[in-house]
Amino acid sequence: MMASPDSPAFQTPLAQQVTRTQPIMADWNAGLYPPRPPEFFALELCGETGELANKEKKLWRGQSIPPAELAEEAADVLITLLNYCNARGIDLGAAFDAKVRVVEGRRRGKAIGDP
Repeated sequence: MMASPDSPAFQTPLAQQVTRTQPIMADWNAGLYPPRPPEFFALELCGETGELANKEKKLWRGQSIPPAELAEEAADVLITLLNYCNARGIDLGAAFDAKVRVVEGRRRGKAIGDP
């Protein structure tokens, strides 16, 4: 059975974990690099996502890519997304929670907040 996005088991743990992780990532990033504007992270996110997409393209063409390389690129995307959200003041956990509710509402053909 598919987990329901309305279920607290679906949203709350992930959303809360992301919300808790963001300030940790902000501190870690601040200790490594000088401050950077959100635009930097938006561009970096494009680059990191492109690197992941390039590995997938190679897989699609039949080349062998070790799973660890895919995992590393995916982690780069997540780190950069968290950095972007921190730079923009976005609570990614809350944004995730809200967006899943919107998508689920569309899937069910209901307006958000309808029973």
